[in-house]
Amino acid sequence: MTTVREPILTPVAITSLRPTQITVGMREVKAKRKRWRGKGAKKGAEFLGKHMIPVVLGPKEQHYIIDHHHLARALHDEGVKDIAVTVVANLSKLEPEAFWFFMDNHNWMHPFDDKSRRRDHKDLPKSVSKLIDDPFRSLAGELRRAGGFAKDTTPFSEFLWADFLRRRIKRKLVESDFDHALENALQLAKSKEANFLPGWCGPSPED
Repeated sequence: MTTVREPILTPVAITSLRPTQITVGMREVKAKRKRWRGKGAKKGAEFLGKHMIPVVLGPKEQHYIIDHHHLARALHDEGVKDIAVTVVANLSKLEPEAFWFFMDNHNWMHPFDDKSRRRDHKDLPKSVSKLIDDPFRSLAGELRRAGGFAKDTTPFSEFLWADFLRRRIKRKLVESDFDHALENALQLAKSKEANFLPGWCGPSPED
């Protein structure tokens, strides 16, 4: 394996980026699209210069995104054609099965659908435009911003929170009354039920 930490200066077409997860929170994507539209051309260019997408080079030297799927999808939907990437690792010499084994064991993929069912790597979308909505991922993101839990370096931490909420809040409520669902999520986040999750910041009894 060759590890590369220098950013690629030549922009990569967003349509060529390969996701390593199946879902995103479309509510979050919409929020990022709105913020992008408010930047204007100059600030937009500065933003793109500072927000490079981390990728792994895989078989056939395809670029596999390992973070910032929401941003990539938002920029794609806003018509942005190219974006700079940072190559975290070059695994292009590996055979496909060895590549996916490596990706899985490094927590560089999250092949779970919008019902939290693990799928085969072959079910991963081939483009960011094919990422599907998981409303619980949006709920988890909003829960973190509301102070329900702390930002954490654990890979896919917000997906872990999304799965926790999915088992306790009805999807219909999240889709029909997001604010009410968030209130419920805030209560659940402070409970002892959630104390195993990354970033949990509920009350702790004094020693």
